[in-house]
Amino acid sequence: MNTEALNNSFNDLRNDLQAVARDAEALLKATADVGGDSINEIRTRTQDTLRRAYDHLYERNMQMRELARQTDSYVRDHSWSAIGVAAGAGLLVGLLLSRATDRDDTIL
Repeated sequence: MNTEALNNSFNDLRNDLQAVARDAEALLKATADVGGDSINEIRTRTQDTLRRAYDHLYERNMQMRELARQTDSYVRDHSWSAIGVAAGAGLLVGLLLSRATDRDDTIL
């Protein structure tokens, strides 16, 4: 999966979770004047769940940013190694293709 697709998936998930949280907050505000022990208990649990969801979303966002920083740093620090591996792989594929082409020419 490429980086852009991963970022888009993460952004979609974040937007969906934020929409659910906004809807839950609106529901809590709309039912603020409704009384009863069971309603108050549900309201308290929902607020706690929303708070935990926001905290987890923030933590995951920070982890993703740190992972992106580490990946960027690794690629920058080892760029010549990556270029060398890519060049070697390209050379190997080129040699194999040229040998396969030479064999095909001798058969005809």
